[in-house]
Amino acid sequence: MGIPNKIGVIVDSFQVGVREGLVKAKNVGADGVQIYAVKGEMDPDNLSTAQRKELKDYIASLGLEISALVGDLGGHGFQDKNENAWKIEKSKRILDLAVELGTNVVTTHIGIVPDDTNSEVYHEMQSACEELSRYATSVNAYFAIETGPERSAHLRDFLNTLSTNGLSVNFDPANMVMVTGDDPVEGVHNLKDYIVHTHAKDGIRLQEVDPRLIYGALGFEPLDHEKIAKMVTDGQFFREVPLGEGKVAWPAYIQALQDIGYTGYLTIEREVGTNPEADIAKAVQFLKQFK
Repeated sequence: MGIPNKIGVIVDSFQVGVREGLVKAKNVGADGVQIYAVKGEMDPDNLSTAQRKELKDYIASLGLEISALVGDLGGHGFQDKNENAWKIEKSKRILDLAVELGTNVVTTHIGIVPDDTNSEVYHEMQSACEELSRYATSVNAYFAIETGPERSAHLRDFLNTLSTNGLSVNFDPANMVMVTGDDPVEGVHNLKDYIVHTHAKDGIRLQEVDPRLIYGALGFEPLDHEKIAKMVTDGQFFREVPLGEGKVAWPAYIQALQDIGYTGYLTIEREVGTNPEADIAKAVQFLKQFK
C-alpha cells in the first residue's frame, strides 16, 4: 500500500522503566514512542527543565521521536465537576511537557459522552473539554480522546460543539471492535476532521456489553461490581489479541486512513500477554507489510 505513516510503540507496554523501554522500542524497529506522563518519573511535577532537555536529547540520540504522551488521569474522565479543576490543571501541565519534549499530542480518556445532551454530566464534560481545547490550540497542540467508550458519530457530534479542534481524536480501532461493535472504517470517516494519532491494537468482541461496565460512569454502579470486574479481566466480553489476529480489518482500515489523508503515527499498544516484547516486535513487522 505504501503507507506514509510512521510506526510507534508505547514504551510502558514493555513493562520496564522508561529508559530501558526506549532502548527496546529502538530494537524492535519503531520510529517513535508514546510515553505515560501521569505519575512517577514522567510526572511533569518530577521533571526539571534540565531533565526535560536531557530526556529529549537522549530520545533523539536513539534516532527516535515522541509520537505522543499519555495523559489519562483515570476516574471518570471529566464527568465529575468536583474533580475537574485539578484534572484540567494537570492536563495542561502534561501538554506543556509534551510541547517541551517535541510532540504536540497528549492522549486521554474524557469519560463516556452521555447520550442525553441536556444532562448535567454532558455539560460538565463540555465545559472542561472546551477549556482544554482552547488551551491546546493556544500552544499549537492537541488533547486526543481515545475512541471506544461511545460510537464514533456521537463523539464527532460532541467535538463539533467545541470552539476549536484542540480536542481531537486518538483513534483506537480495537476498542471500537471490542466494546461498542462500531466499524473502524466508518469511524475513520466520521472522525476524519479530528484524528491526530492512532493506536494499533486488535481484538475480538465476544458478547454485547454496556460500555459503562468497562469504562465506568459517574453515578453508574453495576449491581455486582466484583462479578463484572472478573468478567472483564477474564475476557468474557472481549479479548485483545496480537495485530492481525482479531476483527480489525487492517487493509480496509489503513486504506480509510489514507483516504482521509492521515499521515500521523500508528502506535502499537499491547495491554495484555506474558511476552510483550515479542508481541510488539511482531506488530511492528505486521505494520511494515503495508509500507
